[in-house]
Amino acid sequence: MGATVTDPLVGRLVDGRYEVVSRIARGGMATVYLAIDRRLDREVALKVMHPHLAEGASGNAFVARFRREARSAARLTHPGLVGVFDQGVDGETSYLTMEYVDGTNLRRQIAEQGALRVGEALRVTESVLDALAAAHRAGLVHRDVKPENVLIASDDRVRVADFGLARAVTEVTSTTTGTVLGTVAYLAPELVQRGASDARTDVYAVGVMLFEMLTGRQPFTGETAIQVAFQHVSSEIPAPSTVVDWLPSEIDELVGALAAHSPEDRPVDAASALLLVRRTRLALDGVTLDRRADVAPTLALPSATDPSGSGLPVDPDADDLATDDPALTARVPVGDHARGGTVALPIGLGVVEAPPGTSSRPSRRRWPLVAALVAVLALLGGGTWWYLEVGPGAYTSVPDVVDALEDDAVDALTAAGLRTTRAEAFDDQVPAGSVVSTDPGPGERVRKDGTVLYTVSQGPDLVTVPDGVVGAMQADADKALKDADLVVEYGPPEHHDEAPKGQVLHATLPDGSAATPGGTTKRGTTVTLVLSDGPAPVVVTSVVGITVEEAQDQFAQDALTVEPTEAFHDTVPAGRIIDQTPPAGETAHRNDVVKVTVSKGPETVAMPDLTGKQFDKAKAELEALGLTAKRDNVLGGLFGTVRTQSVPAGQAVRKGTEIVLQVV
Repeated sequence: MGATVTDPLVGRLVDGRYEVVSRIARGGMATVYLAIDRRLDREVALKVMHPHLAEGASGNAFVARFRREARSAARLTHPGLVGVFDQGVDGETSYLTMEYVDGTNLRRQIAEQGALRVGEALRVTESVLDALAAAHRAGLVHRDVKPENVLIASDDRVRVADFGLARAVTEVTSTTTGTVLGTVAYLAPELVQRGASDARTDVYAVGVMLFEMLTGRQPFTGETAIQVAFQHVSSEIPAPSTVVDWLPSEIDELVGALAAHSPEDRPVDAASALLLVRRTRLALDGVTLDRRADVAPTLALPSATDPSGSGLPVDPDADDLATDDPALTARVPVGDHARGGTVALPIGLGVVEAPPGTSSRPSRRRWPLVAALVAVLALLGGGTWWYLEVGPGAYTSVPDVVDALEDDAVDALTAAGLRTTRAEAFDDQVPAGSVVSTDPGPGERVRKDGTVLYTVSQGPDLVTVPDGVVGAMQADADKALKDADLVVEYGPPEHHDEAPKGQVLHATLPDGSAATPGGTTKRGTTVTLVLSDGPAPVVVTSVVGITVEEAQDQFAQDALTVEPTEAFHDTVPAGRIIDQTPPAGETAHRNDVVKVTVSKGPETVAMPDLTGKQFDKAKAELEALGLTAKRDNVLGGLFGTVRTQSVPAGQAVRKGTEIVLQVV
């Protein structure tokens, strides 16, 4: 894993910025180094493409595609994807800088630990699928999912590496050599047979990795890459329980779904596959999740994944990329795929008879058989080359017209002898009127009289922000935005004196700007709504004993309104507040009404004229008015007639007052 003393890049400053510290890994397409970004003073992973990939016309196409894929990968932001920082060329050195992940990879973890616990295997699978789902949503396919590209950081977080690069190499190399690149133990049948791949190809590779994590071994092994690839084409992935008998049927069904032989039987993409994995985890008990297969840890790799078992000479630092001769593609050291290498196989392998398997490590006496096999493959490759390049099946390469204006693209395709079919699609990056993609893709082989579907960008997919969102109630605003294909989120509510609770106060876009009615934004943009939480709460203070005007002044700062009513009171002076609702100390809200009772003073009645009336009748009349009578007899009061009264008739008198009546 460390740098070799012969590596010329170790110690060099690439592009005047990246100081190469040591070599981390080497594969058939690139070498990865640990480097220091002197500009930002941080560790990065520096991936340097092998120079021979940039040679010739196909090399130019590769470099161009590599740059585009690097940009695409850099646009992917997900915690489970290794971030891409920079891409450039320093002389003949094409490089890519990525986030450096301090830890190990899944290949080494399996080699050191054997099979993983069921729960850990599902956790890793979920993390990988979650990361791949972000790429699939962006229209990117990894195409080289394998344990070497699953990094496990020191804090156990799982990261998927090598996005963009694998796709670039696959597309150009399969064009120029008639081969398909990939790691043979994880290649989906359709990729081997037809060179076709989509999101379901990645799902297949994840299913194979899950099988390996659960059982400690790969589902198919053989002495050569072709033997392994043939098994993927001709056989279903075995159920994990055939290797580890205690594994439940739910695990068998999950692996069978992810690694189904037919793409139509697999989940359509990583997001769909992730739902299956999570559903399976919920169906398993804790004992099963914590159990692991009894497989001894070993760093020895299985047959056809160990370079020494291929029967071919292996240089540990040699490239494992196939030559330009399709007939020689089987001479790749087939074991390198298990160490992170990518092997090249002829497209259409699914119709070739599989070489018979023998022992796991052929003896020297089997070298003639190996040589004969190579000769047969060379003959088949030569015939295939004649048919494809000279014979009636001659193909041409699709010109790279991506990013070109439509008229220029049509001219280039027509000049190559190809017919064209037009389609349109929205694209956030490619300007309207330029070509987004072609099918078949740039550099892919197509019959000289074939048809190429080119897709023209319509620019970003914009929608109009609806009117009347601000000021509307929550349900109406939510519906209007969703009807416009916008996503609704909510910020913390705010108190407002006038706006009722649930009314929209503000609507903002992700950049913080207002979602202006009639303005345009990308379809699916999140609009954040801030709702009114109604008037703010306040603590009511006491206004008992003061006047209404004084109470209004006191409540003004809390926006409370005084609503007075009057009542007689014997002790509280007129104009003063007797009591209030809510009482002091309770919580109200701004703009609430505080009801107060204001004293009118003591209640009075007009004194009647009682003179000349009999005492009993006068007493009853006073009591009816709320007054009391006291009898003062004069001359014995024999007649019982009221002669005088202590309060003159017509004078106001407080209720309860005692009236003295002189009776004769």
